[in-house]
Amino acid sequence: MNRLPVVSLLFILAVATVQADQVTLKNGDRLTGSILRFDGKNLVLKSDLAGQVTVPWEAVTGVSSKDPLYVGIKDRQTIVGTVEASGNSVRIQSAQAGPVTAPRETVTSIRSKAEQEAFELQIERYRNPRLVDLWAGRVDLGFAQTRGNASTSNVAVAAEANRTTSRDKIGVRFTSVYASNSTTGKSLITANAIRGGITYGLNLTPKLYAFGSTELEFDEFQKLDLRFAPSGGFGYHAVKTGATTFDVLGGAGLNREFFSTGLKRTSGEALIGQEWGRKFSQVTTLTEKLVLYPNLTDTGSYRMNFDTTLSTAVRRWLAWQLTLSDRYLSNPVPGRKRNDTLFTMGFRITFAK
Repeated sequence: MNRLPVVSLLFILAVATVQADQVTLKNGDRLTGSILRFDGKNLVLKSDLAGQVTVPWEAVTGVSSKDPLYVGIKDRQTIVGTVEASGNSVRIQSAQAGPVTAPRETVTSIRSKAEQEAFELQIERYRNPRLVDLWAGRVDLGFAQTRGNASTSNVAVAAEANRTTSRDKIGVRFTSVYASNSTTGKSLITANAIRGGITYGLNLTPKLYAFGSTELEFDEFQKLDLRFAPSGGFGYHAVKTGATTFDVLGGAGLNREFFSTGLKRTSGEALIGQEWGRKFSQVTTLTEKLVLYPNLTDTGSYRMNFDTTLSTAVRRWLAWQLTLSDRYLSNPVPGRKRNDTLFTMGFRITFAK
């Protein structure tokens, strides 16, 4: 029997194993391939047979790399070299610094050359982002319809996008609600309102920021054709933790209103408000914002904006949301109510760039 092919195959496999990175697990198993990264929690290895394999770091007892890796050590610079890890220590054989040994618990990251280059590009992107970079936001959709004895349709759409950097923040928002009723045979519009705006905030200190914003609003049943309200001021991050944020803000602005009755009025306004957010779990978040605009031209008059949203994630990109939005105007046109409340629930689609 010719054993040459078998011996050749075993030799090839042995050489491939020697040339590959190795990861030893607590149960004695060994994985071979190319180490891609360790993010502080999981080690990712690319295997020729199994593809990318993710292993919890606490399940790893040994690491041996054949190619240099970029190793981040707490309170030290990143060290480049081949890695040998066993027990409670990690040894990096660096061409520049020679052998370096560090306790396992001080290792914060491990990356291949390609992963390190991608990481540095991402860091540079955050330091000097383009205007089209770093946008994240959501689109809320709500729809209800009845047919039969009642014939109604209700559509609510809301969208928000934010671009946040260490220096500033840009926010764009839009809300629309439309409802009709044709129970009597004739279609009647029962709600038709559009709200939107843009805000820019510039960090002055880690706690203090300056902001400028512009609001645009239309409400058919308030007979409001357009409200144009630019404003500016300062905000303060009173609480800013991983789970909770609380800001207070104040400033001044201008309120230009055009009503379908022919009334046009311009008022100076003060601005006093607060914004709060709480992440109760990995999937559930509650946000709330209240802003009061005392009228400086028509003393005693004022308007108020209140918005709150409860969101529960169903998937990473999909959530279920309930939103309450209230707009109060103390001096509406004759025959109109002062308060308009909007409640919507539906799906939320999130995105990030």
